[in-house]
Amino acid sequence: ELKTLNLLGKTPGLKIIEASANKHAEYIMNCTVAPFDNNDVRLALKHGVDREALLKTILRGIGYLGNDFPIGKANRYRATEDEIPQRQYDPDQAKFHLKKAGMDSMDITLQAADAAFPGAVDTGVLFAEHASKAGINVTVDRVPDDGYWSDIWLQSPFCFCFWFGRPTEDMMFSTTYAAEAAWNDAHWQHERFNKLLVEARAMLDVVKRREIYVEMQRIVRDDGGTIIPLFASDLMAATDKLKHGKVAANIQMDGLRIAERWWFDS
Repeated sequence: ELKTLNLLGKTPGLKIIEASANKHAEYIMNCTVAPFDNNDVRLALKHGVDREALLKTILRGIGYLGNDFPIGKANRYRATEDEIPQRQYDPDQAKFHLKKAGMDSMDITLQAADAAFPGAVDTGVLFAEHASKAGINVTVDRVPDDGYWSDIWLQSPFCFCFWFGRPTEDMMFSTTYAAEAAWNDAHWQHERFNKLLVEARAMLDVVKRREIYVEMQRIVRDDGGTIIPLFASDLMAATDKLKHGKVAANIQMDGLRIAERWWFDS
């Protein structure tokens, strides 16, 4: 719990372990349902997110900015900012895309529950405030935590989700962005992306493989149905008698290998 992190860090005999992880929050837009079937609407919403403000308030600075693709710092082929510039909060650009979609303003409902991730409801409220400056009027519909993953996720036109991320680019993309993936929660399909997904699996040249994965990240960023504003660090509190080497960040609990790689100092 981030609210107690500072107190835990000051407790004698305890230490805080942080790893820049692949886990991330998402706003999911169902790409088969209006108005989210229009990519200019999706881009307007992506430009209407103040990521810096969310990082400061929701994660208390413990994490890093997302760029609307799900590949994190613990992944080998994550695009650099030189390859794909960080998307910024830009209400004027959001208005531009809204007008391209044929609208001067837009009213939408975002369904939210903290079951999606801690602070999801507050994230929705802040988003509504930020997006309003672009003429995007967001109503945050707080739904019950109970049943969120069965009744809202994969069903709602616009809602929140949370992913721990995956150790490899192929696993992350295949799990939730491939056209036929069962957990393709944005119901998004892109012919070029799916062709590259298969091509990358067989590519042995690491330079060319990186080029493929960077292009895929760019496609998801600029066409996909997910807004990914933040990546959250993996945090653990432990006795200072517990020892370990470099902590893996591909998934929580030292890559789920804490039991075999950590030991107590005798």
